[in-house]
Amino acid sequence: MTAEELAHRLADRVGGEVGVSSGGDWARQVVDVPVDGWVRTLEAARGAGLTFFDWLSAVDELDEGFRIVAHLWSVPDRFGLLIRTLTPRESPSVPTATGVFPGAAWHERETHEMFGVDFPGNDNLGPLLLPPEFEGQPLRKEFVLASRVAKPWPGAKEPGEGAEGSSKRAPMRPPGVPTAEEWGPRR
Repeated sequence: MTAEELAHRLADRVGGEVGVSSGGDWARQVVDVPVDGWVRTLEAARGAGLTFFDWLSAVDELDEGFRIVAHLWSVPDRFGLLIRTLTPRESPSVPTATGVFPGAAWHERETHEMFGVDFPGNDNLGPLLLPPEFEGQPLRKEFVLASRVAKPWPGAKEPGEGAEGSSKRAPMRPPGVPTAEEWGPRR
């Protein structure tokens, strides 16, 4: 059975509004399911031979919400599928996959910490990577990364500057980053 055949078979098993598409450049089949069909799809995929849970994460789709993505793999058949669902931005929540793939616990914990997506049923969503005093979700697109303003570029030239005839220009602030006077320490 090919990945494409399996993707269509999963869509038939789960029913409802399930979409199947090719993953583009990397030739992965993608199965898009509604949030309420997430666990049911993962169970069907496991039962169909995709027994290796590779990873789970999220993609910030801005106004659309957060796309939760799980990559499952069939070791004997040597192919994988991406199973995806979309959860709204206002209250991002996807049922836990730990009942199907216990290894998803760490990935859900990281996704919860970095994106703020809740996984009901996973009782261990405490801090994993960030210090306890950290506020916010750093992988959300609205999160301001101010490191270039706080610490100058360490190279001899700014990225993009040519070697010949270019003058030293003031470092550019990334979009949305406030000036040091607006948020930095007063000296």
